Amino acid sequence: MERKSREENFWDDSRGAGKVMQEMEELKKEIGGIEEIEKKLEEIEEIEKLIETEKDQKEIEKEIGKIEKNINDLEFKTLMDGEYDRNDAILSIYSGAGGADAQDWAEMLLRMYLRWAEKNNFKARVADESRGQEAGIKNATLEISGAYGYGNLKSEAGVHRLVRLSPFNSDNLRQTSFALVEVLPVIEDIAEVEIRPQDIRVDVFRSSGAGGQSVNTTDSAVRITHLPTNTVASCQNERSQMQNKEQAMRILKAKLHKKYLEEKEAEQKKIRGEQVSAEWGSQIRSYVIHPYKMVKDHRTKHETSDTEGVLGGDINSFMESYLRYIKK
Repeated sequence: MERKSREENFWDDSRGAGKVMQEMEELKKEIGGIEEIEKKLEEIEEIEKLIETEKDQKEIEKEIGKIEKNINDLEFKTLMDGEYDRNDAILSIYSGAGGADAQDWAEMLLRMYLRWAEKNNFKARVADESRGQEAGIKNATLEISGAYGYGNLKSEAGVHRLVRLSPFNSDNLRQTSFALVEVLPVIEDIAEVEIRPQDIRVDVFRSSGAGGQSVNTTDSAVRITHLPTNTVASCQNERSQMQNKEQAMRILKAKLHKKYLEEKEAEQKKIRGEQVSAEWGSQIRSYVIHPYKMVKDHRTKHETSDTEGVLGGDINSFMESYLRYIKK
């Protein structure tokens, strides 16, 4: 990669060059992490020979604890070895039936993922958002940028269920709400997906979300519909119509690639005589705030009573348990 970056015409394709430089920095960071662990272990071996007091022993144990954490972090990355796990991710949230409660729950999930991204040094941008009339959101699409974005977030795809006392009910009754999370890898060149100009319809409209200075005064938001499959992708939070169109096309490509893979898998299931279901499916995770506090993943059985921490973005333990679960 370094040799490639020194070639004369390397920056002719600025987007491709940027991707290479980003991946190169990520790989350097990983290699540096391994070298740092090796160096620290050598240092500890030398210090051990000089131990004189209990305080010295405690200092060494403290250092070993730090090294162990670094090794665990590196081991966690080895679980993400799928074809697109290193890629950025597109994460969409859709509120289920239930009006304001479900839309509020969808917004709570949006906030959870934005906080997770912030805590774990990922860049997160809201590409599209449709607000609810009374509260919350009907749907939203995020682009999460950073190494292993998709590898981390693929554990989140599915139906998320919330049980709580409804803040939108005068009797404060217990309410169950659902939201669907869809996670797609960002893929620059998708061989299986060909989008012909005659197969798409592009609509422009006035943005309703946050964005650039003129976001609410011009028709800069873009919605692209793939007519043969009726697949829709939209973006409204970039500064210009051209940027929104480019982003919407990336999202559309990712959605069509997912559709292609699902159809391929369904065909294989038919050949094997397995039952094919096209429904939302049962929930992957439940978040209970009342009558007790519990977040439980129904696939891995991993759970915690720290609902506030989870909704504040502390979901790495759920991601790791899922990656270990699918490796069994």
